[in-house]
Amino acid sequence: MTPLLQIDHVTHYFGGLCAVNDFNLELNKGELVGIIGPNGAGKTTIFNLITGVYKATKGSIKLNGEELVGMKPNQITTKGIARTFQNIRLFKDLTVLDNVRIAFYGQLHTTPVSALLGLPANVREEQRISDKAMDLLAIFKLDGLAGETSRNLPYGQQRRLEIARALATNPSLLLLDEPAAGMNPNEIEQLMAFILWIRKDFNLTIILIEHQMRLVMGICERLKVVDFGATIAEGVPKEIQNNPRVLEAYLGPGGVG
Repeated sequence: MTPLLQIDHVTHYFGGLCAVNDFNLELNKGELVGIIGPNGAGKTTIFNLITGVYKATKGSIKLNGEELVGMKPNQITTKGIARTFQNIRLFKDLTVLDNVRIAFYGQLHTTPVSALLGLPANVREEQRISDKAMDLLAIFKLDGLAGETSRNLPYGQQRRLEIARALATNPSLLLLDEPAAGMNPNEIEQLMAFILWIRKDFNLTIILIEHQMRLVMGICERLKVVDFGATIAEGVPKEIQNNPRVLEAYLGPGGVG
């Protein structure tokens, strides 16, 4: 069976600095895998390489057997990869509904000419997109806030909106970059259940970057640990939790409480 995502010997340099060193990952459909490591270890750079923000200096990244290295980010999105960001990147001055509508525009079935002329086909297409966006917001319990400016949402709802917008692109692979950042313990517990729910209901494969160890250890099926751009350990959470190199590099001498 062809893996959903296959990363082989990926290395990336910024000038003379090696940010990612010989990174490998095989991800099968439906898995939930975590990437952890200290700040500056290269985790977000790996996401940027997968999504085409950076072109890998060396190595191969394949989705369903198709090479992604060299593709532009918008092309990779159409192939079925979506992501969120460590710092939430919403269109803060747009409404909740319009934030999701924008993501659906990549699926437009009309031409720019019909849009400019306001042809009936374009009007119908705009309504179709609005209806789909509202349906998605309803799933995330944000439909009652559709007309609210996104900057006015509480932090947790902004994070949910960002994930909803990512799912509007109909991905098979979702990359979550520190979704628990800034959340309290109760919110983290809710997020754990939320991630497991969207994986099941949206038939997703998920890669998670996270510093909150309770979240990572609680929902990830296996983990890769990176430090200074290189993989220092990989395995199931219990193995990682008790790995001396990981304890030294990241978790601290006490491990996970």
